[in-house]
Amino acid sequence: MVHINPKDMFEVNQTKVTEFIFLGFQNLQTVNIGLFVLFLTIYILTLAGNLLIVLLVAKVPCLQSPMYFFLSNLSLSDILLTTNVVPNLLHGIIIGGSSISITGCLTQLYFYGVSAAGECLLLTVMSYDRYLAICDPLHYITIMDLRLRVQLALWSWLLACIVMIFIVFLICNLQFCGPHLIDHYFCDIAPILDLTCSDHQIVDFSYFILTILFALIPFSFILFTYISIFITVSQISSSSGKQKSFSTCSSHLMVVSTYYGTLITIYLVPSKGRSYNVNKVISLLYTMGTPFCNPIIYSLRNQEIKTAVKYICNIKN
Repeated sequence: MVHINPKDMFEVNQTKVTEFIFLGFQNLQTVNIGLFVLFLTIYILTLAGNLLIVLLVAKVPCLQSPMYFFLSNLSLSDILLTTNVVPNLLHGIIIGGSSISITGCLTQLYFYGVSAAGECLLLTVMSYDRYLAICDPLHYITIMDLRLRVQLALWSWLLACIVMIFIVFLICNLQFCGPHLIDHYFCDIAPILDLTCSDHQIVDFSYFILTILFALIPFSFILFTYISIFITVSQISSSSGKQKSFSTCSSHLMVVSTYYGTLITIYLVPSKGRSYNVNKVISLLYTMGTPFCNPIIYSLRNQEIKTAVKYICNIKN
């Protein structure tokens, strides 16, 4: 079993680093088996729930609306995020720590950033979709046609890929000469920059600006759309119409608040005085918690999804 003393983080070795070692949750070794079972169960359920959504949207005719199209893209983002992070976390829990090459670390950072930034943009697009559906229902189908929804989804993924190429390129130019211990369970930007012996102010500034562009501004836009939605819904005379609209919107707002709240706390709120363990727990909320909850909050409690599941079951029978 690999066991690393966190104090070794401060013993600088000036040799060139070729790999990093994750400390993970070493202070919780007494409950390692329990954590492994819990995280593995969440991971399996996350994959099953999100794959189910992708399958249903692709196969069931009644789910060909823009809302479910964007939801399937969100599920793909969740699958990418958890699959990029969780398997290595489980491996580290079992052996008491795990290692990764610098190339592997930067690859993990890239795909983590693509899925996280893509999810931010997809959640923003979904709020715009709900805004059009509720506040401008007469023109909704005309505006949110197939061409626009495909363009919005593609641009969400493309922008996320481009900005992460830029960030990883900047980090590739940094030198890592020791220590080589990452006090985290995956390659996040801050733990990596803590290990470089190069000046990384440009990376810090770039990542801060990108966090504002991909988290704070989209979150502000989402809040604006939901204020408009709630004003419109409050004017609906039918109580059943109000209930249906609030049900759909409250689900989305719950996911958005949890996801953006944790991201803003990690990347925009000053971390001075906050321990690495607190950051790890907060990170669990958006790397495992949100992808796990999305299928439940968004879809599995949705009557249309239940009808689609029955439709698929009847076809197979």
